[in-house]
Amino acid sequence: MKYTSLLRAFSLTAVFAVTASAGAAEGKALYASKCAACHGPAGEGKDAIAKMFKVTLQHLGSKEIQAKADADMKKAITAGQGKMKPVAGLSDAQIADVIAHVRTLKK
Repeated sequence: MKYTSLLRAFSLTAVFAVTASAGAAEGKALYASKCAACHGPAGEGKDAIAKMFKVTLQHLGSKEIQAKADADMKKAITAGQGKMKPVAGLSDAQIADVIAHVRTLKK
């Protein structure tokens, strides 16, 4: 019985890891087309954009950003945050993929 439970837990972990990895790959392409213009290809933030809007863009891999819950990131994407406008045209699954990619930017 313990072996079966352990095997089941391992299988679920493996499926989750593969799914998260696939989501991050899909999210990378979406990030490149929808986010990188302002946030930079590696999440570093574009100085010209920050200067134009008179804001500080935190690196998306920073501890502060990475500590945010997925729901908070989703809200920022869908509703905007500060001077950032909402990102239009993304399904819930695509938003989850973008968030999965942002999680890969962790420093």
